[in-house]
Amino acid sequence: MRWMLFGVWAQSLVLGVAMAADIDVTKVIGTEFPGRYKHPASITELDNGDLYLAYYGGAGEYDPDTADYGMRLKKGRSEWTQPVVIADTPFHSDGNPVIWQAPDGVVWLFYVVRYGDTWSDSRIHAKVSKDGAQTWSDAFILGAEKGMMVRSQPLVLHNGDYLLPIYHETGNDREVVGSDTTSLFLRCDPKTMEWTETNRISARLGCLQPSVVQISDDDLIAYMRRGGGYEPRKDGYMVRAESHDGGRTWSEGADSPFSNPNAAVDFIKLKNGHLLLVYNDSMDDRTPLTVAISTDNDKTWPHKMNIQEGPAEFAYPYAIQTKDEKIHIIFTTNDRTQIMHAVFEENAITSPTGK
Repeated sequence: MRWMLFGVWAQSLVLGVAMAADIDVTKVIGTEFPGRYKHPASITELDNGDLYLAYYGGAGEYDPDTADYGMRLKKGRSEWTQPVVIADTPFHSDGNPVIWQAPDGVVWLFYVVRYGDTWSDSRIHAKVSKDGAQTWSDAFILGAEKGMMVRSQPLVLHNGDYLLPIYHETGNDREVVGSDTTSLFLRCDPKTMEWTETNRISARLGCLQPSVVQISDDDLIAYMRRGGGYEPRKDGYMVRAESHDGGRTWSEGADSPFSNPNAAVDFIKLKNGHLLLVYNDSMDDRTPLTVAISTDNDKTWPHKMNIQEGPAEFAYPYAIQTKDEKIHIIFTTNDRTQIMHAVFEENAITSPTGK
């Protein structure tokens, strides 16, 4: 297997797992709010210091009346506000929301609308807010091609452009992600607000839900969920790709050393330049939920810790670092009925106490 940009990797680069310590995990919402199903959540820090969370919910994943909801944790408070509907498309199901505040203060809501029986019938819609996610514009279509979806947060590139990770899902089987499912990015020039597609990243089993960081002006790295089915397998690995021209074109996806049970991952760059990867460290199950830290731009990952483990699933992690340098990870558990919020400092992973 040929590795690009940073040399040859091996599983030995990902060292032993510590146990969680110095990590605060609390419930955001559960079955106390109507609509049992509460799944892929995203989070952003607003300019005023509030945290804003978006998720989609309803009776179930394929319920015909799912909607996207927003919740707010006001700065200095400990209780989240009650969820309010922020996107509800008539006659269609709404899915994965991504909430994000751009450098100009505009809050973006990117989300999925399903136009058929499976996610491969979806398209990407968007709304914007100019008052801190208090009110929203009308919806507009950002990705009109059938099968286009969104799951991960945008990245502001060094030149000021926005890079939105998206993917094109194929297949009509709800239990299998097609092997020709690909990942790509929408690139936006904020001066013109024109969005253009990059090339598509393919992989051995297909790849989806990319998360991206920028290493230098030219070099970017993306990690992705693998495709295929959900049955146990011995060759289920997270997919990795890279760009050497500022995110304009991308390599093919290659298996990484990280296990992946066909589950979402997130990948961010911390303020000190370290890289954080959160994922399910298993080829079979969405447990444990593991955080890994690289201090050398993805060459090695010497710090690794399970922040949640046990028989339940801990799925769809979404990570941000706030202005106070705390790391926040949102994830779903208990059969997709609860959204949880983990908060910790980086040294909880790199120098944990109570091991």
